[in-house]
Parts: sequence; structure tokens; C-alpha cells
Amino acid sequence: MYDYDLLVVGSANADLVVGVERRPGAGETVLGGDLAVHPGGKGANQAVAAARLGARTALLARVGDDGHGRLLRDSLRSAGVETAAVLTGGAPTGVALITVDPSGDNSIVVSPGANARLTEDDVRAEVLGAARVVSAQLEIPPATVAAVVRALPEGTRFVLNPSPPSPLPGEVLAACDPLVVNEHEARVLLGHEETGEPGEDPAEWARRLLALGPRSVVVTLGAKGALVCDASGVRAVPSVAVAAVDTTGAGDAFTAALAWRLGAGEELPVAAAYAARVGAAAVTRRGAQESYPTAAEVAALDA
Repeated sequence: MYDYDLLVVGSANADLVVGVERRPGAGETVLGGDLAVHPGGKGANQAVAAARLGARTALLARVGDDGHGRLLRDSLRSAGVETAAVLTGGAPTGVALITVDPSGDNSIVVSPGANARLTEDDVRAEVLGAARVVSAQLEIPPATVAAVVRALPEGTRFVLNPSPPSPLPGEVLAACDPLVVNEHEARVLLGHEETGEPGEDPAEWARRLLALGPRSVVVTLGAKGALVCDASGVRAVPSVAVAAVDTTGAGDAFTAALAWRLGAGEELPVAAAYAARVGAAAVTRRGAQESYPTAAEVAALDA
């Protein structure tokens, strides 16, 4: 019997968000709206998103002994996330600087802070063994992610969103079931970051990513839904048409919902279809964690 449906190993940041009419180019200054401070970080976002849907969720992360760290702990607890494995100290809490334009698109710069001090020594087998599924991202040191993979108990499923994207060692790729990427992350992992190969479509990206070694791949396509790919082939997963307000954290909501539903025994296309609806619901509200829907709100979106 598992204590948790999902253990998230990852980052916890304070999101400093400014709305702008357009994002600045190199060397350019633009005026924005009022600064808003929200709890965020890809790890904390995923944990809150899953807990709000009803999953029994825990987070392994590191925050600073400061106001931002207390903000994050309070947000996690209020969402129902178990915080016993949220460690304190080593550096100030990580911070993400986010600009959001009127279309809801965002640009993000992250100062890792305490996230960079989440080390291999913090990865404890008893914590990993308490969860049916373990999810991770790359806002913590790559060596820590590799330590998670090496410590995974038999039968525990591993889900990775390689964000921000960087080359992955073979042992990490081989554990991914699935590897979850957006279009930008797919291009980076395939080695053609700027424009992709001429004439190549996302289905081909999914096939090529699968050939790198993961057990399965999901490519998220925003309003177009997602593609899932495993040994049986590539399948399209539709999304739900919504009026996007803010895309911040929507990918984290998708990944959290996907990991939870896979742990509940759903097949990859079914779990991805549910995750796409969760992500669609999240973009209809501003912010990251505060935008995440309950299971009832996702069901209402389907009606």
C-alpha cells in the first residue's frame, strides 16, 4: 500500500510576475503592471496541481529560511500536499521572474537559490518508496534527478519533464515513462533548437525522442492538445477550446494530472486526454498554483 499517489521531486520558487503589453527585446526596457508574488516552481506547481485534483501528494524540495519559503510551505499545506520532505536552508528560496503579455504567453527567468542545493544526499529511498509515481523536472541539479532514478524502487513509475531542457544521460532517459516535453523542449533534446528540421512535424519529434530511450513520450502542443508515443505508435490527444488568460504553470498542471492518472492505472492516451483538459482549465485563470482546477472544475469543463 502506497502512502502517496504521487511524489514530486523538484523546485519550489516564488514567482514574481509582471504583466506587459509586449515582452522586451535585447537591450530594451518596457513598462509593466504591478508586481504580483505567487508561490511557484515546477516541483511545487506539480504537487499543488495533483493535490487539488484529489491525489495524495508529497513534495521533496528545498526552500530558504525566508518569507518566500514560508509562502511556499503555506501554499503547499493549504492544497493538501505533504511537506515533511520539504527541506530548509542552504540558500535563499528560488525566484522566477515572469513577464506575461496580453495573449497569456509568458517568458521566465529562474534564479534557482535553494533548489540548486537539493542534492543526491537528500534523495531517500524510503521517501521514493512511499509513492506509486515519482515525477521530476530539471530546475534541480541533474545529479539529483539521476540519483532519484537510481533509487527508484521496483514498480515505481517515473515521469520527467526536462524543463529547462538539457541533454539527459541514458540512465535517466531509460527510466522515463513518459518523457513529457513541449515543442521547445523537444527541439532542444533533438539538437535543433531554433526552428526544427525542415518539414518535420511534432509526430516525427515524438518518434525520434522515443528512439533516444524513454519508455514513452508525450509532446504537449498547447491549444492543439498533445501527442503520445510508445512502442504502439503515435496518437493525437485533443484539447478543449478555452479563452487563455495566462499560460504560466499550465504545463506543470498537465504533467501532474498525467502522472496521477497513470498511477491510477489509466492508459497513456486516456491519461493524456485528461491532463489536456486540466491544462486547458488552468490557462483560464491568472497565476500558476492559484489557477489549478479541482476535479469537479475539470468535469464541468467537459460538460
